[in-house]
Amino acid sequence: MSINGQFPVPERLVPVLHALPRPLYARTESLARAERTRMHRHPWVQLSYAISGVLHVHTPGESFVAPPQRAVWIPAEMDHEVLSFAHTEMRSLYLDASLFGSANDHCRVIEITPLTHELIKQFCTLDTEYDEQGAEGRLARVLTDQLRMAREVSMSLPLPQDPRALQLCRKLQDSPDDDRTLVEWGEELGASEKTLRRILMRETGLTFRVWRQRLRLLGALEELGQGIKVTQVALNFGYQSTSAFISAFRVQFGVTPGDFFPGHRVRPPMPGANPQAEW
Repeated sequence: MSINGQFPVPERLVPVLHALPRPLYARTESLARAERTRMHRHPWVQLSYAISGVLHVHTPGESFVAPPQRAVWIPAEMDHEVLSFAHTEMRSLYLDASLFGSANDHCRVIEITPLTHELIKQFCTLDTEYDEQGAEGRLARVLTDQLRMAREVSMSLPLPQDPRALQLCRKLQDSPDDDRTLVEWGEELGASEKTLRRILMRETGLTFRVWRQRLRLLGALEELGQGIKVTQVALNFGYQSTSAFISAFRVQFGVTPGDFFPGHRVRPPMPGANPQAEW
């Protein structure tokens, strides 16, 4: 699976739901294989969350990645598709949009704290038509409050609309370890380095170096989530050393790979390692 979502996997049917039975509603799924939903929308907010596995959510102009401890907040009436790996444990929440006001204005990745994680797990055990006035309703309200306060984190990849810049980004999505410079890409695509640099900044808000760095690290989450060793993941995404990869990972996400995926506990990088050297 790659961050652009262009891969042949079975389609998972979008559940038919004409209205929410409660303002906060949960769905639990255990996905044995990699699956994707088609692009769709609905009149309520969706929190796409996996207690294990890595999720991708694609909207028309952006891609979002959520490893454990993160979830994707999808506003009401937002076109989106959801992609998951094999052996993903989904805990999706559907929420009445009126509960969140201005918090419903854009798609984003949010932090799931240990408290919110446990609240979601407990809420997902309730009956669909839980008692809103009793203890179950109080649990739903506490969970809703925690989601209102959730911190947004940078785990999205904006895509340009300009055909030349979009072609560049698509090619890098297919080959994230490609180290060609923007000058070399310009020669292939028939645009100057200055033009491509200006378009990328205008349409994504990121420089070419930062966009490619984010692409690589978000893509690395996928392989780490599959249990691939950190050393191999580092090589797959254009790094010359594991220590440089871990340093760059920490700069981007604020944690090491082992913090997201406990099976990847490795020795931390040596002091003074320069994570930008690999870019």
